[in-house]
Amino acid sequence: MNDGFDFTARFSVRVGDINYGGHMGNDRFLLLFHDARMLYLESLGFSEADIGGVGLIMNEAHVDFKAEVFLRDSLEVGVRAADLGSSRFRLEYRVRRESDGVVVATGHTGMVAFDYRIRRPVKIPDKFRAAIAP
Repeated sequence: MNDGFDFTARFSVRVGDINYGGHMGNDRFLLLFHDARMLYLESLGFSEADIGGVGLIMNEAHVDFKAEVFLRDSLEVGVRAADLGSSRFRLEYRVRRESDGVVVATGHTGMVAFDYRIRRPVKIPDKFRAAIAP
């Protein structure tokens, strides 16, 4: 069940993800978002380095922690695009524990189409826009 999320990736919590509190460290959620974003883009035929002649750069990241996550938990990360502008958009994430369906975190990253040759934001390429349009 995607619940409005365009893409879902699955991950297992590893020993290195656990902090001194015995649960998944807060920094690991941004890594989880990153891994899910890479898989989402790949599923559409793109990458962070190439969305149709230009790349992506992140201008914002937000995580809303809702429940603890523990070693060996299986997580399902939903990804969807939102707030599509001329050069910017937002990717929204929902992290759910598979064993009980509890949403353990939500968040988003602000993404900008960026031409690394001229070091400036640019218009989102039409092909990419069509692929992510909500």
